[in-house]
Amino acid sequence: MKKIITYGSFDLFHEGHYKILERAKALGDYLIVGVTTEHFDRQRGKLNLVDPIMTRIENVRKTGFADEIIVEDHEGQKIEDIQKYDIDTFVLGSDWTGKFDYLKQYCNVVYLERTPNISSSFLREDRKKLTKLGIVGTGRVARRFYSEINYVSGVEAVSAYNPDFENLSEFMQVCTINGYCDDYESFLDSVDAIYVASPNETHAEYVRTALDAGKHVLCEKPMTFTYDEAVELYALAKEKQVVLMEGIRAAYLPGFQQLLTVAKNGTIGDICDIEACFTRIGDPASREMSDARYGGAFMEYGSYTLLPIFKLMGLDYEEFKIDSILGDNGIDVFTKVEFKYKHGLATSKTGAGVKSEGQLVIAGTKGYILAQSPWWLIRSFDVRYEDPGKVDHYEAGFVGNDGFRYEIAEFLTKINGTGGHDFKLTAEESIAMAKVVERFMDTRRKQQGF
Repeated sequence: MKKIITYGSFDLFHEGHYKILERAKALGDYLIVGVTTEHFDRQRGKLNLVDPIMTRIENVRKTGFADEIIVEDHEGQKIEDIQKYDIDTFVLGSDWTGKFDYLKQYCNVVYLERTPNISSSFLREDRKKLTKLGIVGTGRVARRFYSEINYVSGVEAVSAYNPDFENLSEFMQVCTINGYCDDYESFLDSVDAIYVASPNETHAEYVRTALDAGKHVLCEKPMTFTYDEAVELYALAKEKQVVLMEGIRAAYLPGFQQLLTVAKNGTIGDICDIEACFTRIGDPASREMSDARYGGAFMEYGSYTLLPIFKLMGLDYEEFKIDSILGDNGIDVFTKVEFKYKHGLATSKTGAGVKSEGQLVIAGTKGYILAQSPWWLIRSFDVRYEDPGKVDHYEAGFVGNDGFRYEIAEFLTKINGTGGHDFKLTAEESIAMAKVVERFMDTRRKQQGF
């Protein structure tokens, strides 16, 4: 008898799950299905499970394909199960191609191609449907985003859009999305929500068109270059009753939320000053290092450095000023934005081609918080006091690359209405950032002589 085994969360059971079980069963005589626990999924970085494990097991059972259902709850169990059940073939979807090749020493390993044009219909009618997501833009950021989306339950990347068909074709060769389009309206018709990772100057129009079409939008920063346009887009989202969210990934990381809590709970006393720095020496040919009009240090990294300032000091600053150093190609290689509040000061420092200590320092009347570089991907931070021997160290769990999966999970909870009060990055904070971006654009144009 030929035995087959496969594993999965099988959350929000849909046609794609059904098809892979059907095809796995066809490969042998006896199919064992491992259903992962929520705890194990979180440990390995998969977020947003909706269905409890008994519901997920029952949905697998109802297909009639599984001869035996087991529970996966710890690392290394796959090897144990393959040996325990004398498995001939291990099966998983093509999203994981290569990841489980280490099992080939124990059994045959087969990666099944994804189901094209996956349906969002579910076996249980009372469950929320799978969110079909489209990706706008196919550059390096979009590729990193795509690699993380598989770790968030309830959302499926089904299509990609780029008017540059050559660039789009290259993206499709790397990412296993079955749909692609170079016509934006047709692209929007095929999705429930979009992620915008196109060049900065195209963000606002892509967002506006999608909102008008009733689509949820997650947009890379900066979403707009002007205060008025930011106000307009958030008002349009409210009118259309869809989610609009700006993709400043640090805002959604558990470590950053923990840092904000410690800063606000009186541990360091009254906050008097914040200094946030983000600098990077990148590829000279990259947008941020070469585009004098829409690239540069502040456009690329400024949203991150403004984030802790606005979260902790608020939006009611008395004044702010911007100073930039321009490089030979016209980009701002270093920009400093200084805010004056009634009872405090704050400084944002960004660099492109200039390197500084990329730390976040929050100074208070009882002590200070130090989050070392890269604080925008925060995994730990310290609270330090007048006594140099006293240091409180905080560790924060962080899984995956660049924080994308936490951002995607937040976007999905907002779409499904399960996220509660919007507090991690509010519309008001996003709009306030657009106001600073607008001033920066005016200041740089004057420096450049435009």
